[in-house]
Amino acid sequence: MDVTHALAAGMGGIRTAGDLVARMQMSRGMRLKEAKQYVAAKLGCTVRDLSDSYAMEQIRGEKGLGRILDHSNLHPGEPNAMMAKFRIAELLGIRINSVEKFKELAGL
Repeated sequence: MDVTHALAAGMGGIRTAGDLVARMQMSRGMRLKEAKQYVAAKLGCTVRDLSDSYAMEQIRGEKGLGRILDHSNLHPGEPNAMMAKFRIAELLGIRINSVEKFKELAGL
């Protein structure tokens, strides 16, 4: 876990796509290169774009995957944290515990 966290944090976490890559490494046991390629394909961008904070700001905003709000504003209709997790789980085709628990509690 320490290595995965270090690599994800090194990519910038949610500022870029580090959190998405780390999720694929942990949930599917993918190696770093494989996880980056998978995430890039799902996002419709290049692997290089995954560590570009400007490109990922735009992509995450368009796809509703959550963004850091220190340099951008949350606009009406943009997803909050839980909505972003639902979209991440759907886009990457993975199970996220908090999403499953929310569905269970909400009776969805």
